[in-house]
Amino acid sequence: MYRIIKKIMFQFQPESAHLIAESILANGAKYAPFLLSWGAKRFFVADERLTQNLLGTTFSNPVGLGAGFDKNATMLKGLVALGFGHIEFGTITPKAQEGNAKPRLFRFPKEESIQNAMGFNNDGLERVKQRVRENYPFITPLGANIGKNKLTASNSTLNDYKTLIAGIKELCDYIVINISSPNTPGLRDLQNEAFITELFEMAKELTTKPILLKIAPDMSIDTALGVSNSAIKSGASGIIATNTTVEYSLLPNAKDFGGISGKALQKKSKELFKELSKELFGKTTLISVGGIDSAQEAYERILLGASLIQIYSAFIFKGPSLLKEINEGLLSFLDRDGFYHISEAIGAKL
Repeated sequence: MYRIIKKIMFQFQPESAHLIAESILANGAKYAPFLLSWGAKRFFVADERLTQNLLGTTFSNPVGLGAGFDKNATMLKGLVALGFGHIEFGTITPKAQEGNAKPRLFRFPKEESIQNAMGFNNDGLERVKQRVRENYPFITPLGANIGKNKLTASNSTLNDYKTLIAGIKELCDYIVINISSPNTPGLRDLQNEAFITELFEMAKELTTKPILLKIAPDMSIDTALGVSNSAIKSGASGIIATNTTVEYSLLPNAKDFGGISGKALQKKSKELFKELSKELFGKTTLISVGGIDSAQEAYERILLGASLIQIYSAFIFKGPSLLKEINEGLLSFLDRDGFYHISEAIGAKL
């Protein structure tokens, strides 16, 4: 069925197709709630062997949706019915913004990759809060991914994150600091130890909710470790690795702007995650994202120390059956390797 749907959707420009999918998932949940039960029975995998208590809440399975798909928290009910064990909405900014000029989203079907230069287009904190308030507490953990407004001066950046944390902390299970998107000018420059320390010390004064840092894949391992360790020492509850890459040589015919995700990012993201995990595993919660497109790839990240994994691009190319395939595949791999519970496999390859 999804092959037919994808063939139709891929006739549209990527951003138009996304808006169509958003409308279907949002309105389907609202006007045809029976579809939620049908979807959950078909796609959701809930098995005690995959259940984990992390970040102060319970994850029924380790497969989550990475930030960027549901920017405005409009699709939460529809998405959970497709099998996600957690959903990260956003990135949201204090004020609504249009994002970068179009076209800004490009698909590469042959390479199963996506390139985006969206620029944190979203409805802003207050409107997103209104939507989430209608759903929270939610049936599955919700993460809020937050970022600065494009026009915010560098000396006011901390205030943007302060506003966001104070505003969203009661409407999510964890918060993700996004300073690793390549699509907001100067944002990645904030990936330095001094700013990270100041940011997380401020954040921990505002809330007891878990706060995680999402990092870019384009840093050296030493820089990535320095930034991650600074965040952990200053109160971060976890590290998410990685965001999109600006190494455009990874993708034939890539644009010279924006960030690349999907299969083209897989090797680069996994290699950085592996090196990070060698030092950080056991110190904090690690979440791996970037090119995960199968149960085998998900299991490899888990063996390398990931407690949770997230997908995005592969969801677009392979559809919701991928979530069921990954979770059922993980159970098979646990059986094969003599593990009863997923916690036994996490980090087993380090």
